[in-house]
Amino acid sequence: MFMPRLIIFANGLVPDLESARHILQAGDVLYAADGGTRHAMALGLLPSRVIGDLDSLASDDRRKLAAGDVEVQQFPRDKDMTDLELAIHYGIQAGYREILILGGLGGRIDQSLGNLSLLTSREFGALDIRMDDGVEEAFFTRDRCEVHGSSGDSVSLIPWGGEVTGVTTAGLRWRLRSEILLPDRTRGISNEMSGKMASIRLKSGLLLIIHQRQR
Repeated sequence: MFMPRLIIFANGLVPDLESARHILQAGDVLYAADGGTRHAMALGLLPSRVIGDLDSLASDDRRKLAAGDVEVQQFPRDKDMTDLELAIHYGIQAGYREILILGGLGGRIDQSLGNLSLLTSREFGALDIRMDDGVEEAFFTRDRCEVHGSSGDSVSLIPWGGEVTGVTTAGLRWRLRSEILLPDRTRGISNEMSGKMASIRLKSGLLLIIHQRQR
């Protein structure tokens, strides 16, 4: 059975609304994690579900949600998960396999790092979960992946939690050939795409890919 892509609006920063609009597709299902509702509404959209403790949800937005008959699932403020983690788990339980988090980065560094760390869970290993705001895309790989963009886009390869071995790239200006990237070195920062697609393969470890598009 075909499942559409799930978009989760998080309560981080969205630097360019029009760039964010361009990554949305017809048929996407929209969730919002608490204050991420504001990003959906700024784009003229209503999520089908809002999840969280609602401490970041403006009163005007609450009224719009009620008028739009949006399903709201409220949790106590004293909880063991962030609103975004709750929203991701709801999406997985609903059967979504491709999840894009919009507004998951920027603002508070603890929230940004926590959101990135969420994506490293082995529980999500069979899923395609990425953060993207239309300007910057971030995701992890344990084996191989592709980055789609334009020539000149910046692509950084950041080892997460330990060394990454056997890193081989194609479609990047500075090519790696079965090399080791270390977490206390910056060798993988600010490579550049030489065309519309780049590929990355590795033998072991966990690699964070950050793709920054040219505006």
